[in-house]
Amino acid sequence: MFFDGAVNANGVGIGAILISPTGQHYPAIAWLRFFCTNNTAEYEACIMGMNMTIDMVVEELLIMGDSDLIIRQAQSEWKTRDIKIIPYRQYVEDLSKQFKSVELRYIPRFHNELADALATLAAMLPYPGNVHIDPLEIQIRERHGYCNMIEVEPNDQPWYHDIKRFLKNKEYPEQANGDQKRTIRRLDDSFFLSREVLYKRTLDLNLLSCVDAKEAEKIMNEVHSGSCILCQYLGRLLLGVWMSLGRSSRKPQMSTDLS
Repeated sequence: MFFDGAVNANGVGIGAILISPTGQHYPAIAWLRFFCTNNTAEYEACIMGMNMTIDMVVEELLIMGDSDLIIRQAQSEWKTRDIKIIPYRQYVEDLSKQFKSVELRYIPRFHNELADALATLAAMLPYPGNVHIDPLEIQIRERHGYCNMIEVEPNDQPWYHDIKRFLKNKEYPEQANGDQKRTIRRLDDSFFLSREVLYKRTLDLNLLSCVDAKEAEKIMNEVHSGSCILCQYLGRLLLGVWMSLGRSSRKPQMSTDLS
């Protein structure tokens, strides 16, 4: 369990994070609406983390923090006569008795960055009155934001309309200039038309079905919701299709710059 406290001009925040043996992270933050020194804020953070582990029925606990003073006092290596600290030290000692084993370890601040960030975040956020703030959710994204962007298609035609017409009838758009016609011919080698279905060839000779914006949005919604058949198996393939569409979407429409 990592813990840290932060005291600044905006207020006092504390953060703690419990990491299970399997690597699962359980963070907790709190904004304190009472006066705290740096040391008492550290104790508050440690106590919050210990109470969280007790609620989760943890039996063996390793506590790590970047306050050498707090760690040594909690281990009874250092004593204190500060009347503000004595109740905290005693309470930590009482909480320690609820575990089979407790070890406290000092770590440098750069090894405690996550708990420090949580405490700083809690101290920086304004809390007007008793307004509720939903838990902070951190998403993990593995693709650029523009890969999921679905643009409205001009003239109700799919992005691949000009390429498909050229493959089917060898016709160029009416307003196409010389450069745009050369682009259409160059793109011709990268696509394959089977009846009315257009496919894009990949470098490894696979074929990706080309879909319009409406169909792409439907596919993306099914992938993210998990409602599509074999979604887990096909998820990566569908995302690859969409990324290919995103890279190609600027080229085929004659209303865009094809040079």
